[in-house]
Amino acid sequence: MTLAKTIFVSLVITLFLSSCSDYSPDHKGFTALEQIKREGKINVFTRSHPTTYYESTEGLTGLEFDLIMLFAKKLGVKVNFILPDSFADILSGISSNKADIAAAGLTVTDEREKTMRFATIYQDITEQVIYRSGNKRPKKVEDLSKGILEVAGGTSHIESLNIVKKEYPELTWLVNSELTTDALMYLVNEGLIDYTVSDSHQASSLKKYYPKLHSAFNVSKKRELAWALPMSTDNSLYDEVNLFFAEIKQNKKLTHLLDKYYGDAKNLGYVDNCTFRRHMEARLPSFRSLFKKEAAKQGLDWRLLAAVGYQESHWDPKAVSSTGVKGIMMLTNDTAKFVGVADRVNSAQSIRGGALYLKQKIEQIPSRIQEPDRTLLALASYNVGYGHLEDARIITKSRGLDPDKWIDVKHSLPLLTKKRWYSKTKYGYARGKEPVRYVENIRGYYKLLAWLTEENKIEQSAMTPVQDKDESSQSTIN
Repeated sequence: MTLAKTIFVSLVITLFLSSCSDYSPDHKGFTALEQIKREGKINVFTRSHPTTYYESTEGLTGLEFDLIMLFAKKLGVKVNFILPDSFADILSGISSNKADIAAAGLTVTDEREKTMRFATIYQDITEQVIYRSGNKRPKKVEDLSKGILEVAGGTSHIESLNIVKKEYPELTWLVNSELTTDALMYLVNEGLIDYTVSDSHQASSLKKYYPKLHSAFNVSKKRELAWALPMSTDNSLYDEVNLFFAEIKQNKKLTHLLDKYYGDAKNLGYVDNCTFRRHMEARLPSFRSLFKKEAAKQGLDWRLLAAVGYQESHWDPKAVSSTGVKGIMMLTNDTAKFVGVADRVNSAQSIRGGALYLKQKIEQIPSRIQEPDRTLLALASYNVGYGHLEDARIITKSRGLDPDKWIDVKHSLPLLTKKRWYSKTKYGYARGKEPVRYVENIRGYYKLLAWLTEENKIEQSAMTPVQDKDESSQSTIN
């Protein structure tokens, strides 16, 4: 089964990790938090989605997965993830106390607060009308009458549309209780329905995979996402969750995770996305085995190496820049000599040299810096040079930020164009905006390449509860 088909199936039919009936709370005189620690596990509702929890080639991942694993590590317990049949089942399940937490990208609404209680807000979003390129963009609510608007059952989108309907009584829509919002977005991309409604973070996540999707306008004001817990007079777990979010906001772990999953969302537009797909079909097959071979020698992900090659030359072995860099990996004369490349336009030599140089850059980053920041900083160094990267890291520290985190360093690199900053550095002026674009583009190309090439085995999808991981298993540059 192809990845696209597998993902579509997973969007339409959500798989169980375990039955809701497997968990029956019985605290036996202990608080909810004490009982969780005594049992050594926490039961969590979630859903299979790129913004929450999904299976990648490196294992389970997703924003909600990372957050829950951090929280479980703090408590010193394992996690039993539960994936109910539908979004509505998550809401009814947490309302009826069938799990400890629902971490599923839940929007806080007045109606939901009647049956569950939400912890600290961790992300702001809006709800947007989604349409397909090639069709006329609806600019206002009245334009939706020219097509079919279909939304997923059990979502906050219905509540938002009901609010809009008070001002525009002619607004109508279909509620689909069988398909998820993801599946409806797929149908919009394929031209099978005209419009749907999606959360903004969900839309930005899927647009890179379905390039014909576009956001028309917002149908809600700012919305807030939070974990939901059952209604209870026992505040022990609720207070612990709020303390956890206060801590990861303070130490910026939450900011880093949001950047990890959404930091590159705006970098690849429709034209870039489509061009990449064309080049992937026409050019990549000639070099794929070389990328795999040389990446394996250096212990790299071949898709990362290929993404670097695409950013450098669009996989054109004859590429030459105005400054004289050449070949598929666009090596300079000095770099080519350093990595032992005699012929820069020879694809095999160029890719081998690029792999060696990237590995050297990764090893040059201080060993205390962990992934994904290690690789992201190495990519910036690959582009702008290690000296300028170090200058930017020193500036980052002087600004009271973390020089070991890409999310902070990428805001300092552009300062190397300003005399007030570069005049105090060892290596001086640099076009600091370029490495930022360079890294973020590669992140986007990598994710798109991984999604388009990954051989997803349905039998190895999220069918087993995660009970023994301390940290999520991630690609190095997510």
